[in-house]
Amino acid sequence: MSLLEDLKFRGLVNQMTDEEGLTEILNKEAVTLYCGFDPTGDSLHIGHLLTILTLRRFQLAGHKPLALVGGATGLIGDPSGKKAERTLNEQNVVEEFSNKIKGQLSRFLDFNENEQGAKLVNNYDWIGSMSVIDFLRDVGKNFGLNYMLAKDSVESRISSGISFTEFSYMILQSYDFYRLYKEEGCKLQIGGSDQWGNITAGLELIRKMTGQEEDERAKAFGFTIPLVTKADGTKFGKTEGGAIWLDPEKTSPYEFYQFLINTDDQDVIKFLKYFTFLSKEEIDALETEVAERPHERAAQIRLAQELTAFVHGESAVEQAENISKALFGGGDLKKLTADEVLQGFKDVPTYKVDTDDVGLIDLLVDAGISPSKRQAREDIKNGAVYINGERTQEMDKIISGEEKIEGKFTIIRRGKKKNYLIRYK
Repeated sequence: MSLLEDLKFRGLVNQMTDEEGLTEILNKEAVTLYCGFDPTGDSLHIGHLLTILTLRRFQLAGHKPLALVGGATGLIGDPSGKKAERTLNEQNVVEEFSNKIKGQLSRFLDFNENEQGAKLVNNYDWIGSMSVIDFLRDVGKNFGLNYMLAKDSVESRISSGISFTEFSYMILQSYDFYRLYKEEGCKLQIGGSDQWGNITAGLELIRKMTGQEEDERAKAFGFTIPLVTKADGTKFGKTEGGAIWLDPEKTSPYEFYQFLINTDDQDVIKFLKYFTFLSKEEIDALETEVAERPHERAAQIRLAQELTAFVHGESAVEQAENISKALFGGGDLKKLTADEVLQGFKDVPTYKVDTDDVGLIDLLVDAGISPSKRQAREDIKNGAVYINGERTQEMDKIISGEEKIEGKFTIIRRGKKKNYLIRYK
C-alpha cells in the first residue's frame, strides 16, 4: 500500500485539504511536514502518540518530519477543544516544559543526518523576538475578523468568552506554518481534528504572503487525524488516576502496559491500527483471535507489547510482563527486581523499617497491617498472611535477609488483595 492507502486502512485520515494534490506530491518527492506540540505540561501523554506515530509513518515512507515545540504558543494557550480560558504559565515554566518535551520527542523520531532525518524546532525562536507592531502589520493584517470568527475553535467560545490572547493563537500557529514553509520547505502540516481551523488558516496565510496561487508547484497542504475515543464515547488515555503519561516517572512502564492490556475488545483492533506498525495481515489475524478466542486476549497483549516497547523500550516490556506474571499469574515475587517491585507496588501502603531483622508479629502491627498483636497472631494462624506471595503460619517468624527482595523490599499480603510494601532503610 502507498502511505495514504496505509493511513486510510488504519483509520488515520480525518480531513485533507487536497487529496489528489497531496497524493501526487507524496508519490513524487520527499515532503517536509510538521506537527506542533505545545508545552502545557512537563510531559506528553498517550493521546499525543497518534500524531507522533503518524509523523513516524511519514518518515518511514521517506519524508522529513519537523517536530515543533511551542515555546511561544505555549505561553498563549490554544482555545481549540477548550470550554474555558487556560491558566497561563510563566515563561520559565514553559521553557522547562519545552526542554522536557524536546527530550521525549527525540526518542520517537529518527534524528539522523540524512534527508529524512527529523528536526526539532521551537517557535519561540521566531515569535519571541517579534515586536507587537511587526506582528500586527506583517501578519495580523492578513486575517479578516469574520474569517477568524467562523473557525470552530473561536465560534465555540464566543458565548462563554474568549480573550484576545487566545483569539490570536490562530494567527501565531499560522505564522509557524509560513515560517517553516519559507525556511524549511515545509509543505504539509498535520494535527488532530481539532486543529483543522488553525491548519487551514496557516494555508491561507502562506497563500497571501507568498502569492502561492501563481505557482501551483509551491502549494502547501493540511491533514488531520481523528481524535481518539473509546467505544463507550469516552476519551482515550484518561483513567481514574489521571492521564497516561509518556514520562516513566509519572506513569511507570508497568502502569502503561496494564492500561493497554485492559483495552476493551471493541477497541483493541482499532488501536492496533492506530498505534502499531503491524501489517494488515497481522492485524487481520489478531482480529480473528478476538472473535474466536477473546479470553486469550492475544490482541491486547500484542498492543501492550508493541506500544510499551515503542515508548519505553524492550526491557520495559519484559519488566511489565514479569510484574504481571508475579501479581496475576502465580509467578515468584522473589524473582522481581527492586525496580519491578517499585513499579508493581507503587500505590500500596509502604512502611519503612530501620533494623536488619524484625519479628513478623511486631511488623504486622507496626506497619498497620493488623490492628493488634492478638489479631496478628490470629491472622497468621488462619493462614491469612503471605510473605512475598508465600503463606506463612510461623508465629515466631523473623523477617531476615532471605525474605528481602534485593535486600530492599518485602511484600506482605493480608487476605486475598491487601498488599503492603516493607522498605528497608
